[in-house]
Amino acid sequence: MAHAPGSFDVAAFRSGFPSLSSGIAHFDNPGGTQTPAVVGEAIARTLTGPLSQRGAGTISQRNAEEAVAGFRSAIADLLGGVPGGVVHGRSATALTYDFSRALAKTWGPGDEVVLCELDHDSNVRPWVQAAERAGVTVRWLRLVPETGELDLDSLDAITERTRLVALTAASNLLGTRPPVATVAARAHEVGALVHVDAVHHTAHAAPDITAMAADLVVCSPYKFFGPHCGALVADPALLETLRPDKLLPSTDAVPERFELGTLPYELLPGVTAAVDFIASHGTGDTRRDRLVSAAASIAEHELRLRVRIEEGLAALGDRLTLHSRAADRTSTLFVTLRDHRPADVHDLLAKQDVLVPAGTFYAYETFRALDLPVDAGLRIGLAAYNDDADVDRLLAGLEEALA
Repeated sequence: MAHAPGSFDVAAFRSGFPSLSSGIAHFDNPGGTQTPAVVGEAIARTLTGPLSQRGAGTISQRNAEEAVAGFRSAIADLLGGVPGGVVHGRSATALTYDFSRALAKTWGPGDEVVLCELDHDSNVRPWVQAAERAGVTVRWLRLVPETGELDLDSLDAITERTRLVALTAASNLLGTRPPVATVAARAHEVGALVHVDAVHHTAHAAPDITAMAADLVVCSPYKFFGPHCGALVADPALLETLRPDKLLPSTDAVPERFELGTLPYELLPGVTAAVDFIASHGTGDTRRDRLVSAAASIAEHELRLRVRIEEGLAALGDRLTLHSRAADRTSTLFVTLRDHRPADVHDLLAKQDVLVPAGTFYAYETFRALDLPVDAGLRIGLAAYNDDADVDRLLAGLEEALA
């Protein structure tokens, strides 16, 4: 099923998703993608066993061990990390809360953390709350409202007092990809750690934790065709320095010391299957090579569709305003409407099986920076399985809804 670099067979890709037979044109993808059959099959195959707690004595124990090892290896390949630095979590939000509590144990008055206005609240509130408990000051990386870009002048917020910088690799509202490596370099100059929310970014790329110069990176498999859970990637040596709260009998080995309770063994092969599914649409000698190749082809496909949508939105004139304007961004578009309530337009489109969500998208700081109400617009988010027919239906539906 592999293709030459730069090509992408959307029909072949779509054929892997039974749910697309519903006829729904999904533009709700930043909130969670549809799932290929191979992912569901991997989950069912594992869940129906044989399956026991991890061990080596029986096939049921070995199946659990292999599920965990396969998950760690797949996520490591996807994010450019190592399996020993991959932590499973219930969600990216849960992981960020867990690590905020562990890191904040070492903070005190006079310390500072730096957050970003482009971020989903899951990479804001855990740090704000941890800072409040530790008596730590919060400072901000700002966005430029006119462009949605990160304001590089606000890097002055990073000082000798900074202990941690948390920022997104791509805004889940605007799609903006800030220069993470530039921010990380500044943070590391003062000895601060860098926590990157790559939830939205990973759905549109094959991120590289080393190239980003990030210390901690989180992602959510259900945003890239997998089951609902989260994953964190870090250098195992860094994880060795962190002491989370944990049960006394549970292992203190890294990365297991951060995984509270029994892992959902059945979900882990689903994550591996999702990563393998993406890789099957790329070329190369290693899975990492195939993931990078597939991501490049998918990005080219998504960009072509995004340009089509942007041209269609421009044809609607001043009936709407497009706020996704950054030079480097994902195929996600946020629009506000002049004369219509976003929820009403969502409902009208939904009646035509075109799913374009309205809501806050948990992007409170971004809305504040844009001086907009937190439920002001619609988010149009592409995924690899969207095609020209989906875009045709979207643009026709918007024209009708805004007429």
